[in-house]
Amino acid sequence: MKLTYQAFDAAGKAVSGTIDSTDSAEAMESLRRQGLYVTEIRPAGEASGPTAGSHRMGRGRVAKNLTMFTRQLAVLVTSGTPLVQSLSALERQSSDKGWQQVVARLRKKVEEGSTLSQAMEAEPDVFDPVCRSLIAAGESGGSFDQMLERLAALTRRQLHVRNAVIGALVYPALLVVVAIGVLAIMLLFVLPRFAGLFETLDVALPPTTKMLMAASEFLRSYWWSVPLVALAGGFGGRAWLKSEPGRRWADTAVLRLPGVGPVVKSFAMARIARVLGVLLNGRVPLLEALALARQTAKNVNYFELVKSAEEAVTRGSSVSAAFSVGNLVSASLCEAIKSGEQSGQMGPLLLSIAEFLDEDNEVVLKSLTSILEPAILIVLGLLVGFVALSMFMPLFDLTAMTQGGAH
Repeated sequence: MKLTYQAFDAAGKAVSGTIDSTDSAEAMESLRRQGLYVTEIRPAGEASGPTAGSHRMGRGRVAKNLTMFTRQLAVLVTSGTPLVQSLSALERQSSDKGWQQVVARLRKKVEEGSTLSQAMEAEPDVFDPVCRSLIAAGESGGSFDQMLERLAALTRRQLHVRNAVIGALVYPALLVVVAIGVLAIMLLFVLPRFAGLFETLDVALPPTTKMLMAASEFLRSYWWSVPLVALAGGFGGRAWLKSEPGRRWADTAVLRLPGVGPVVKSFAMARIARVLGVLLNGRVPLLEALALARQTAKNVNYFELVKSAEEAVTRGSSVSAAFSVGNLVSASLCEAIKSGEQSGQMGPLLLSIAEFLDEDNEVVLKSLTSILEPAILIVLGLLVGFVALSMFMPLFDLTAMTQGGAH
């Protein structure tokens, strides 16, 4: 049969094509021997991703549903429930229609004779390569229930970290929105009243007052240009950040930000360590585990770091030696990984490292947000004070002139 595939080559470049093979497993093995890491494979002519008419889910929705799915499936399979019955039960009890369709398609393919990992290959937007590889390793190694439990723990932890980051940023974001709203109201509605007063009094205006009056006049006359510029800037910025130079610049810049850079590094390393630890504990070969972990790296610098570790392992070197190059991984973390390599307990050690980093990251994140919130309030107060002072300064000058004239 003819299969179409999407994959990454050794340089990390996305490639796609077709291959003739008896089944997807044999095709994936053939492509792996060619140095390609397959992310999706399906019969030629079959639609990629969710089928037509299905609900396309956002990342947050997928993460939440996947966490519940893996936990519940692990419980059912561990209790001895056959896989098809387990999938059928999860399909019936799902309240999310989009996810219900995903589970229904999995169940149908399993009923037709596919393995669960093969069924998941048709849903690449939902089940990432790490998830599919763990399931495949469990199916081939006879430890399917254990792999489901490991996958459930991984997805649960990733969802927890995601929620912690989003929760920490909600209040600061709300404060920023309030600050912009207050400033806009003052410029659009408060300042025009003062403008009429200043014209009546025919008083000389300070430079700051003139600047604010000009800004107010511009907003009232050309308010429609503000959303247009914001949308154009947003789409343009997004397109640039998706390009290779833009993404590299942004990923490098965020690592150099004072206070923020170390936190981003710690989160990135925790994610890579957790994925690697789970894969190695699941008896996934080191090179394949590194290739999978590389795809989970959100920052291009860490993507290249893990890629260099793959090349080092291929040459017979160690992961810790590759990670010690540059300043992306701390020296203490490199030493811990080196100890794991020497003791043969790299998987459990990486999981312990990830657990420690995640706990430390949550504390640091709360500390940063506790500092950020009053800082935003101070900036908001300064903005309002600046506007108020600029408006009242001409009145103060007028009062002083009047009193001077009375004398």
